[in-house]
Amino acid sequence: MKFIDLEAQYRLLEPAIRQRIDAVLAHGKFIMGPEVAELEAILAAQAQARHCITCSSGTDALLMPLMAWNIGPGDAVFVPSFTFFATAEVVALTHATPVFVDCDPVTFNMDPAALKRAIQAVLTSNPTLHPLPRHAHEGRLKPRAVIPVDLFGAAADYNAILPLAHKHGLLVLEDAAQAFGGSYHGKPVCGLGCDVAATSFFPAKPLGCYGDGGAVFTDDDDLAEKLRSVRVHGKGDDKYENVRIGLNARMDTLQAAIMLPKALALPAEIEARQRIAARYAQGLEAPSGVTAPKVAANVLSAWAQYTLRFDDNARRDAVAAHLKEAGVPTAIYYPRPLHTQAAFRKLGYQAADLPVTVDLCQRVLSLPFHPYLEAQDQDRICGLIAQALG
Repeated sequence: MKFIDLEAQYRLLEPAIRQRIDAVLAHGKFIMGPEVAELEAILAAQAQARHCITCSSGTDALLMPLMAWNIGPGDAVFVPSFTFFATAEVVALTHATPVFVDCDPVTFNMDPAALKRAIQAVLTSNPTLHPLPRHAHEGRLKPRAVIPVDLFGAAADYNAILPLAHKHGLLVLEDAAQAFGGSYHGKPVCGLGCDVAATSFFPAKPLGCYGDGGAVFTDDDDLAEKLRSVRVHGKGDDKYENVRIGLNARMDTLQAAIMLPKALALPAEIEARQRIAARYAQGLEAPSGVTAPKVAANVLSAWAQYTLRFDDNARRDAVAAHLKEAGVPTAIYYPRPLHTQAAFRKLGYQAADLPVTVDLCQRVLSLPFHPYLEAQDQDRICGLIAQALG
């Protein structure tokens, strides 16, 4: 059994994907070929965003807006600790300071109440309100931006986060790396009214390519122009005029070509993900000691991962071992909080600073999940979990 079965999708889309690849091989425009613009138009329409700027990875999709905004030394950027490393890594790459925020124990997303305390702590240089990086105690940080993450495919609480950010003049970068195709209160992810949104097309994502890729979305014309400049070495009117420091972050034409049939298949796959999630939830009602993921009201999850929460670490590990023995793969997203990673040791955080995040890292386990998962495989997985929990 596969954790994510990309081959099943390919078997369905193979003729269209091969036709698109052959077209690129025929015209030879491997860098910024016509398929890139075609894909951007489709993705912008799906997100209901004015601009879509594709790029070479989800990490670059997060980094590019920070560079366009001139985020840098002395700036505080608020990020969740329960997420993939790239969310905070891009902040460090700009030499700004990530301020880690705890998460909601049910949705796993950034806790708006914790964000409110963190902002106030930075403004007043008061770590008793919320744990702060070591040098923030000296009053050297200016709040600049917040990066909420739509973890495991479900949008963060933007109805609470956006007003809070606007009140304090913070820029909002939606990290939708795992959530493209989902929605929040009827609006598509990446079109929720944030200053900018970023997503990833890593192969395992709900919409993925066959390598690395990403995209940035915004309704701001000026920002879109800067993002396109940053994407290609900070170019101006031509590639030999450089008006800012940028990146080499273009999406390959071949990846855009591969994604075109996959983007058209996404709506049906999102529907399939809802059915599969519902079947898991039904199959996991009986066992005690485990809680199926909960999606907030008015949120349609893209279900990048189906992540269980166990009552304790021992139950989690017992289930993982039992499934492994039966040939069923699982994964832990994420085994270690960002605020305890060695790369951020100089910030001086202690594990206990963000207790919800630390607790979840010890109790979560993700199951096989993709749009082509067979019902009998789901039933078998749920049966094995019940066996392991006794």
